[in-house]
Order: sequence, then structure tokens, then C-alpha cells
Amino acid sequence: MSTRTPGDDVPVRPIDRLLAFMSLGLLLLSVLAFFAIMIGSSTGADMSAGVWPAVGILVYIAPVVAFILLLTVLVMSLVRRSRANRGD
Repeated sequence: MSTRTPGDDVPVRPIDRLLAFMSLGLLLLSVLAFFAIMIGSSTGADMSAGVWPAVGILVYIAPVVAFILLLTVLVMSLVRRSRANRGD
């Protein structure tokens, strides 16, 4: 059982906030790219030319990178919290 009070929480660092928002932004970008592909293919756009191949790759790569960023934030937070608890 922890003896710490709720007010003694470890502060959030700017790098943690940056990584979390980057993860969220990549997920949103991936969803928007997915909808763009659906709309583009329904209107008859040529998916093998222009910017469409990059948009298609973005749908596959961005969620994986976002998940890795989220795991990085989680691990950094757990390590910082364990160091703070061990220091007291």
C-alpha cells in the first residue's frame, strides 16, 4: 500500500505531453487519410498516381508509430514514477 498522498504526484514533463499529442495527431491523420481514400476511390480517382500512394502508406504506418509513441510515454512515465517512489 502506498503512503503517498494524491497531491504528491509526479509532474508531467513537456516531452511526455509532446509524445502523447504526436500519438493522437498521427491517429487522427490516419483516420482522415482512410476516409480520403474511401472518398477518392468512390469518386473514381486514380489511386496509383499523385499523392494517393503516400496517403495509402500513411494509413498503414501512422497507427503503428502512434502506438509506439504511446508505449514510449507509458514506459517513461512508469520509470519516472518508480524512481520517484524509490527516492522517498
